[in-house]
Amino acid sequence: MATEDNKADARRAFEEVWDQKNATLLRSAGRRWSLRRRVFLVLGLGVLLATLCAVPLHAAGPQVLRVGSYHGISGQFQTIQAAVNAARPGDWILIGPGDYHEQGASNDGVLVTTPTIHLRGMDRNRVIVDGTLPGASACSSDPALQDFGPNGSGRNGIEVLKTDGVSVENLTVCNFLTDNRGNNGDQILFNGGDGSGTIGLGSFLGTYLTASSTYYKDNTSAQARYGIFASNVSGPGLFDQDYASNMGDSSFYVGACQDCNVILTHVHAQNSPLGYSGTNAGGHLLIEYSEWDQNRIGIAPNSVNNDDWPSPQNGACPAGETGPTGTTSCTVIRDNYVHDNNNPNVPQFGRAGLGLVGIGIGLLGGENDTVSDNRVIHNGLWGIAIGDFPDTETPPANNPNPCSGGIQFGSICYFVGYGNEVANNFLMKNGSFGNVTNGDLADGHIASNPGNCWHGNFDPQGLTSAPANIQTTMGTCGVANQGDPMVRAEGLCLTGLDPQACTGLPPLHVPTETAPVLLPIPREQSMPDPCAGVPANPWCEQVSQTNQGSTAWLATATKGTLNVADLTTLAVDRKRSMLS
Repeated sequence: MATEDNKADARRAFEEVWDQKNATLLRSAGRRWSLRRRVFLVLGLGVLLATLCAVPLHAAGPQVLRVGSYHGISGQFQTIQAAVNAARPGDWILIGPGDYHEQGASNDGVLVTTPTIHLRGMDRNRVIVDGTLPGASACSSDPALQDFGPNGSGRNGIEVLKTDGVSVENLTVCNFLTDNRGNNGDQILFNGGDGSGTIGLGSFLGTYLTASSTYYKDNTSAQARYGIFASNVSGPGLFDQDYASNMGDSSFYVGACQDCNVILTHVHAQNSPLGYSGTNAGGHLLIEYSEWDQNRIGIAPNSVNNDDWPSPQNGACPAGETGPTGTTSCTVIRDNYVHDNNNPNVPQFGRAGLGLVGIGIGLLGGENDTVSDNRVIHNGLWGIAIGDFPDTETPPANNPNPCSGGIQFGSICYFVGYGNEVANNFLMKNGSFGNVTNGDLADGHIASNPGNCWHGNFDPQGLTSAPANIQTTMGTCGVANQGDPMVRAEGLCLTGLDPQACTGLPPLHVPTETAPVLLPIPREQSMPDPCAGVPANPWCEQVSQTNQGSTAWLATATKGTLNVADLTTLAVDRKRSMLS
């Protein structure tokens, strides 16, 4: 992971760019950013600009609405939802320290449908949006104090619903639970139309966020399911300096977007079936400089024939573009620290994780992704694995093209994991479960053209792989090949997707669930200056001169063609150091 100085440099560079872009909409003035690097992310900026410019801004300029109190100064509102309801496009909502048991909508603690507003806590660890019942202590684990929603229908925490340019920053959300069928239960979500198959949300920002839960009963009952979630989005979107844990599906989720235009950077995911799940999420998508540990699987892009349509998960750049590594792949997993994902005792709902445990980075039926320059250590099955995914789900009736990108075999939609590149990763102490294929690298995909390629990966104790000598037999990109059938059989056996695959395999050794244990919610770094970029107000007596770019999310595409991927390129011109 990056050092703190490099993190700060990267964030300042990012925010400086966004601030300049934002100035055009707010003040009808601004400077055009001079691109230092060739643009490789195309976002449909004209459409987004038209949307943002169509939003009327009130003549007096942005208001600052204050919730609770801060440093002895009371705000105008006692609940976050009341401030959200009063906000107009461009307004700021500052939230003082407190435990807010919000009841903003029937199934949401806080529901945001107004574009381009900024929701920010004044202290990440002391501003808590709490899913437990009013009167409960902060994030109580007491079963009698949980709020299961109207008629047990579950609740979400903060939901930004089909509206652009909203930022949510510097606060904690906890204990928003599903119903008993797994509906709702998202702590923080940017929802462009989950399950609709259409894109309904553009730009968004989520920084300095903590999402967790202290309550879990069993894998068929109400629980927190997703930490920080974005679905059916077109971006540009950024998750930065965020933490999530104790979820029943994944700590971080991006899904149902063929060209997502999203960056996850400097995030930390723990104690969930999947640290990151990316169902049918591809195109411009970066997962970088982050830590993934104590999950069943660390990072798992995946193709699925479900309500997160259209499938598949495809990391290819739009036609004619080149991605950040100089290839035609725009979904890149790079410079992460992925370690110790061997934990069977995590919360779990339904088939999350598919029973697998012990994988650092797993591409499950994914296409055209790049995995490079990561540190992958002490994952018991495989450090990095690529496999096909035979999905047995029944697709929703509203999907006009079920099994898109897959192969239909009767009731099974079979997604082949192909066209992926795994390069220059540092691996060590993977494969400790000791099964025949376990080790640093594994590929189980069926014959395809192109296949997958593996090169430049290194283990100081000697690289282990299945098939053997993978960087020789599968070292060339863009050519036909196939993986090891035994890897495929082991995956099918462990997931239970094909019990007959167990026939002929030696006994498999994996840790089994005993009793899920929730991690305590940690104290995380708060935003250094919560007044940054905020208009003068009683809590911020003058406009802060630090971190000015935090105002940038009023407009994401007001001039030129600068976009998320360019911002990352501008912010990081050298490889940043990883955690030791």
